[in-house]
Amino acid sequence: MMDDELLAVRVAELYYDENKTQDEIGGLLGISRWKAGRLLAQARESGIVRIEIVHPRARRLAMERALRDSFGLADAVVVPTPENELGVQARVAQAAADFLTSLRPVPRVLGVSWGRTLTDVSERMPEGWATGVTVVQINGGVSLNRRPGTASTLASTIAQRANGHAILLPSPAILERLATKKAIESDRTVAAVLERAVEANAYLYSAGVVDANSAHVESGYLRPDDMEELARRGAIGDVVGRYIDANGNIVDPALDERTLGISLDTLRSAAMAILVVAGTAKHDIARAVVTSGLCTVLITDEATARALLEDS
Repeated sequence: MMDDELLAVRVAELYYDENKTQDEIGGLLGISRWKAGRLLAQARESGIVRIEIVHPRARRLAMERALRDSFGLADAVVVPTPENELGVQARVAQAAADFLTSLRPVPRVLGVSWGRTLTDVSERMPEGWATGVTVVQINGGVSLNRRPGTASTLASTIAQRANGHAILLPSPAILERLATKKAIESDRTVAAVLERAVEANAYLYSAGVVDANSAHVESGYLRPDDMEELARRGAIGDVVGRYIDANGNIVDPALDERTLGISLDTLRSAAMAILVVAGTAKHDIARAVVTSGLCTVLITDEATARALLEDS
């Protein structure tokens, strides 16, 4: 007579590979259908059978639970990291679009940042994902060079597809002089947008890294040598345009003073702040955000989630 472990292997092979019913397996192996069922359960519990859902929109529920427990998050969404990391941002952006679409209650006012990841999210939002959402831009994003600005486009796209409207922040992200920033901030139009931004029901944002590929360099706000200086001061990335260290603290108060948009304190006190982050380069900034209370929801890939959990 086969021992139970080998029997469990045989039952699993017949069930999963041969598509036999538990009744048929019982008949073939000379056991009751109840024992066949028990051995199937045993095969899964002991790891003889591993079930992997490989669809790109699949989720890693055990990891999501672990992230919620480890970091006190309200929610987490983890999707499989594709073999080719080039596809990871698209996969996480799709997960963010799915999350927003299924969010209940629907946020009446959604505050959004800008950048490549959020542009990707906006393009994946389905038509009619909600009804009448106001999308407000939470940090300046008018491009300083000839590259077309993505900030206003992505906010407008998310709003249009919800039959809502966008409130745009007509300002650069970082101003050259503090006096200019203060003048723009006190302008009635800009002040009204920032007021709406502070009152949003939910925030959607990503995080940038400190290198020459940063959207801030690409848009003309900062030079590569500014990035080197920020890195020397301990910056590991930016959140809504504000550069932070591993503990979530602002690294350059003078630069931060010239940055236009909501404060990190606004994010920290928000009922819902959704961070969308993907890829190996973003592991450090993702860790800084979740450990310093800057997000309540994390949407990411499996490799990033694993890196966070291994360090927690």
